[in-house]
Amino acid sequence: MRLHVRDTEIYFDVEGAGLVPDGAHMRERPVAFVIHGGPGGDHSGFKPAFSPLADTMQLIYFDHRGQGRSGRGDTSRYTLDENVEDMEALRVALGLGPIVSVGTSYGGMVAMAHAARYPASVARLVLIVTAAHAGFNARARQTVAERGTAEQQAVCAQLWAGALRTEEQLRHYYDVMGPMYALRHDPAAAAATRTRGVLAPDAINRAFAPGGFLQTFDLRPELPRIAAPTLVLAGRHDWICPPEFSQEIARLIPGSRLRIFEHSSHSIRVDEPEAMVEEIRRFVAAEPEPKAA
Repeated sequence: MRLHVRDTEIYFDVEGAGLVPDGAHMRERPVAFVIHGGPGGDHSGFKPAFSPLADTMQLIYFDHRGQGRSGRGDTSRYTLDENVEDMEALRVALGLGPIVSVGTSYGGMVAMAHAARYPASVARLVLIVTAAHAGFNARARQTVAERGTAEQQAVCAQLWAGALRTEEQLRHYYDVMGPMYALRHDPAAAAATRTRGVLAPDAINRAFAPGGFLQTFDLRPELPRIAAPTLVLAGRHDWICPPEFSQEIARLIPGSRLRIFEHSSHSIRVDEPEAMVEEIRRFVAAEPEPKAA
């Protein structure tokens, strides 16, 4: 489905019922926005990993502007700030109250900023393998230099030079980096996922090239404004957003809870999918703990 919001068209998809029979009544389930990473990817990589959550909440997947099946446009507006405003506009256009916000990697950056700037719009916040500031780039460069193959170091140099100019180059980047993204990397399964997706080189270059917005952003001053109960999930072996960045986020968001998955890299949904889904399901279902006075 597509919806015109602000100055763009956002593609979104819905999985799971929002209203379900419960004895003599109809019960409304929470609505969750599932926010993809990249930038330059789309929501399709979350299917079917997040689908089991549809038994307890209605999932709304969407593609950021300029990415996936959403509208293209002025590349100067392919930014985190614009993605935050698009997300809020989509929530309002769909007539939703406070949502469960589930952001992975770059999607976690969008989710963090949205929850800080629109605290009344978020009922629960789940941040998966993400970072709150641009320092993750230097740390990732160090990790690739220490652990990466020569080919992995070469494609990462292209990433940080803003030189992934075609879909084929971007697909090749993910193929080469697959073993670093997931400890349980399956080349055939990963290739099928990439083939189903729609990649957007303009978006990833806009973010990671020299002077790109992911080279300078810093959300840390905003994080104490987040009011929603927050769950932070990290992968112990994550090469691009290692656990120290999740630990930092958990310290800065009042009352947040952190879990580090010991057998995962950046793609927890590949390495420990059942444990990830169960952790999110329990968090959403739990009664919120009272905030400290």
